[in-house]
Order: sequence, then structure tokens, then C-alpha cells
Amino acid sequence: MARITSRSEALAVMAVMAAAVFGMASAATYNVGEPGGSWDLQTNYGNWVSSKSFHPGDQIVFKYSPQLHDVLEVNKADYDSCSTSNPIATHNSGNDAIALTSPGTRYFICGFPNHCTGGMKLQISILPGATSLAPAGAPKANSPLPPSTPFSTATKATATGFGLAAVMLAAALMA
Repeated sequence: MARITSRSEALAVMAVMAAAVFGMASAATYNVGEPGGSWDLQTNYGNWVSSKSFHPGDQIVFKYSPQLHDVLEVNKADYDSCSTSNPIATHNSGNDAIALTSPGTRYFICGFPNHCTGGMKLQISILPGATSLAPAGAPKANSPLPPSTPFSTATKATATGFGLAAVMLAAALMA
């Protein structure tokens, strides 16, 4: 192994290690309606989504009984009117994972009669930029809501082994 002999070499190595650590962070998975709910007629999806920040690479998962519900992705006009006549996509497995691949707004409704008008509709705003490395329960900047409980339904995986290695390397280089 080559020995690092200058401060600039040490900083370059730390920069590469930091890039590796941050590049290994993965996106969040949000179970729609949890905790305490699912894709059902009892959950207030406006309240649920208000405490979330979605980014490209995240995914949402709809869990429900396929005998009682489905998930239709629709355009804004069909979302507003609860129209099921022209869905962008139809999901009916009861455990539908949907990738949020790019910034923008996506709209979801239940296609069963009277369910959308009864509140089974969800509007997701996907923010531009990379997924945050903040812990799932950390408060968001400018958020009027308190942080969520430690058993948040968002799961964020972060780099672990490389993070420890980077800290140890930085400490050794600074010594």
C-alpha cells in the first residue's frame, strides 16, 4: 500500500472516500398510509403525504386487499374528477411497489366505485435532487410538523462499512 506523504494527498484520498460513502446511499421506501393505515378508506392521505419528502429513486408501496381495492395512476384531471376511464397504469397485486423516477407530481386513486370520492386518492410531489441522507425521523427544514416516531415507515439505507473506514482513514491521516 502506498504511503500518503502530503496534506493535499490526504485531502484527495478523503474526498474520494467521501464520494464513495455518499454515492452508496440508497433511496427511501414509503408504505402508503403507515403507520396505522394502508391503502384503505380510513386513512387521510393528505395528512400522510404532508410529512414526507419524496425524491427520484424513492419508491412508494401500496398494501391492500386486492378483492377490495386497486391502485390506478392517473393524470391530474382524472385525479381531480376521480375518473377511472383512462388510467396511466393499473396495479392490483395488493402489494404494489412504484418507483418514483423523476421530479414532478404523480396521482393515484382507487378504481373501485365511490372509493376515490370517499378519500382514496394520493398526490405525490417528487422533489428534484438526490435523496437526503438524514435519518428517516429527522425533522425537515422549515417543517411545522414535529419529527416522526423512531419507527418511521420510511426506510433509508446508508453506507455503513465504508463510512467507518472513511472516518478511520481521516483520523489516521490527521495524526
